[in-house]
Amino acid sequence: MKQLPLLLILACIFISCENRKEQELLKREKAIILKEEEFEKKEADYNALLSMRDSIFALKDTINRDAELITEWSESLKGFWNSKMLCRESNCSQYVIGDQRNEAWEFVSDSTGTYTNVLNNKKLVRVFKAKYLKDKIMLEFSSDSVSKNRVKMNVVLDDIKENIIKGTQTITGQDNCSARFSVELTLPQKK
Repeated sequence: MKQLPLLLILACIFISCENRKEQELLKREKAIILKEEEFEKKEADYNALLSMRDSIFALKDTINRDAELITEWSESLKGFWNSKMLCRESNCSQYVIGDQRNEAWEFVSDSTGTYTNVLNNKKLVRVFKAKYLKDKIMLEFSSDSVSKNRVKMNVVLDDIKENIIKGTQTITGQDNCSARFSVELTLPQKK
């Protein structure tokens, strides 16, 4: 008989241990389920981001195709052109409305891209990076950081004909002053 209470106590302890183990297992199972749900949410977010990235790339490809960026100058544009520029607007001290500039512009391209060299008295004064689209030419120049006078120049040539090209050059100076020039390029007369 003495063994019966001892067996009852051992049975209670055993049942109690089993309940604790079962509760711990249930807690772990709930934690795993929560982690799986969090993972599913993160996976859904990740897939949404991938989808968004792919749609942006597709849009970018469409834009590039629509813009029809040309990587080499056409034969009719290659070479030297005479430029005549006339200042139309200015709030910069170094540019006055009515100022005229005459330079030679050379349209060149190589394996690194398309460029326009600007020469004054046969000396190279600047090199524009160029974007050549089917109906316009966009040129960009920024002086380097060590230059005394920081300047940024943008040219849009949007009236392109066989022997004459017209557009606008905008110059932004160091103090955010700006000047706007009309640009007219003509082919040099053959001698």
